[in-house]
Amino acid sequence: MSIRKVPFAIGEYYHIYNRGNSKQKIFLEKKNYNHFLKLLYICNSENNFVLRDIIGESFDCVRGDTLVDIGAYCLMPNHFHILVKEKVEGGITKFMQKFSTAYVMYINTKHKRTGSLFEGKFKSRHLNTDKYLKYIFSYMHLNPLKLINKNWRTSLDKNNPGLEKYLSNYKYSSYSEYIGENRIQSKILYKQAFPNYFSNGDKFKDEIKYWISFGDGIETT
Repeated sequence: MSIRKVPFAIGEYYHIYNRGNSKQKIFLEKKNYNHFLKLLYICNSENNFVLRDIIGESFDCVRGDTLVDIGAYCLMPNHFHILVKEKVEGGITKFMQKFSTAYVMYINTKHKRTGSLFEGKFKSRHLNTDKYLKYIFSYMHLNPLKLINKNWRTSLDKNNPGLEKYLSNYKYSSYSEYIGENRIQSKILYKQAFPNYFSNGDKFKDEIKYWISFGDGIETT
């Protein structure tokens, strides 16, 4: 068994991400995004489940004890980002194994495909400083701007209010939860396990505005 370059420790925070094999899309239609989000919720459990029992977009199920705490996420056409806290020993690894296997089985069955979907094992980065942890909330939620302008970071029109509007309308990230919206996907998150950097939606918006305006060097994946 290979040893991960980034070991996981209980109580520590991690940025988890992966992309499609050869940068191929991992979401082929809207329903794929919604199923992925439902799996984020269902697979975060010590209980097992049967794939055929996952029907519709409802998040109603008995999960039991969770494996990790999820603080944020963002889905892009060919990759994803998840912010997690290791809750129990081996929790992240078990969660990602369950989750990745379930999603690949779903995609292969639904779209009649075979072969690997992801580019190897999921990647992880240890968020070992408060500054790094706070920054990752902006980094993740700003990713969708690349879908309307891949060079938005160096654009002269960075103060365009349309950028913020686009993020608020993007339904495949946890941005909506951080600006105060209450939706079914809110069940995925457990904000209490993370520092309260943003006491309300306006504080979060101010942070995003800052990075849009001044974050020329913001890292992207």
